[in-house]
Amino acid sequence: MKHLAILGSTGSVGRNVLRVVEQFPEEFSVVALTAGRNIDLLGEQLKRFSPQVVVVLDEAMALRLQEQLVPKGHVEILHGADGYETAATLKSADLVVSAMVGSAGLLPTLAAIEHGKAVALANKESLVMAGEVLTQTAREKGAAILPIDSEHSAIFQCLAGHRRQDLKKILLTASGGPFLDRPTEELQDIAPEMALRHPTWDMGPKVTIDSATLMNKGLEVIEARWLFDVPLEQIQVVIHPESIVHSMVAYQDGSVIAQLALPDMRIPIAYALSYPERLDLGLSSPDFFELAALTFREPDLEKFACLALAIRACRLGKTYPAVLSAANEVAVRAFLDHRIGFGRIAETIQETMAEHEPVPAPGLSDILAADAWARRTAERTL
Repeated sequence: MKHLAILGSTGSVGRNVLRVVEQFPEEFSVVALTAGRNIDLLGEQLKRFSPQVVVVLDEAMALRLQEQLVPKGHVEILHGADGYETAATLKSADLVVSAMVGSAGLLPTLAAIEHGKAVALANKESLVMAGEVLTQTAREKGAAILPIDSEHSAIFQCLAGHRRQDLKKILLTASGGPFLDRPTEELQDIAPEMALRHPTWDMGPKVTIDSATLMNKGLEVIEARWLFDVPLEQIQVVIHPESIVHSMVAYQDGSVIAQLALPDMRIPIAYALSYPERLDLGLSSPDFFELAALTFREPDLEKFACLALAIRACRLGKTYPAVLSAANEVAVRAFLDHRIGFGRIAETIQETMAEHEPVPAPGLSDILAADAWARRTAERTL
């Protein structure tokens, strides 16, 4: 049996992880759960999965959770940054699922890797902000990083059993989000409620908005650069609205290997949890006789400026990816709060990056400082 510490258990990925755990109780047990403010759902999860440790955002949340527990005292309730790190490094955990949203996931993910833990990674921002730090530490500690994102899971599977020197290009697919065919001039009037309606995937608010701007794909480009140790020039984004081909790998002999599946996050999650085995999830494969077509097109980098900004940050390196990620978090939050329009998301990120003085070969302290600076600067530009 594999013992899991799940960082971000109340989010979309975390909830799907627990669905897989419930489906295979003989394969997995839960030793730690962490969340932010969703105390009600966390309380339900705690009763169903009986972890040793549960972590929330602050002391007030911890007290609220403690009041809900019956019987008392069967779980250790922690809070804050120290609590998240404790959950990530719990001795009894065989695998740490990093599913927190945003930069908050960086430090606990790094802590898990520093302790030699295998990490099933869904938190994009960790690799975006500190890709070199995380991957170098993973190599030094012998810690495996297993991708949960459907696209990176697909690439991971397409690379399996093949010589890396034969790799020509990674083809990273993107659904294109809800505004793929909407004219550029109409994007300024998009309301948050419209942007939250993704055509194929069920995700949390921040990731859904990132998908609408294609920033999600930009972050995945940076993530792929570090996860698979390939230069930016070998990563190409391909728009694929049907979301059946989750990504592809092209080899130097002209062959292209693709991973296909229906858009259900339980598939890449289960693969990361059970690797190298595959679990019988009871899900159907795509019905190729019913599929009308599988279409592909080039992304419009002028229309989706966030993707262009992410590619630029990846090319520039240094502390630019950390600044990009932080400014995006601030701008997306402001959009969801109806403080800015949809078009201002990209503008805020661009203005913040333009003011940045990058730090070459940054360490963790440089990355965290750049993140904090970018948040202050982005708020000021708003």
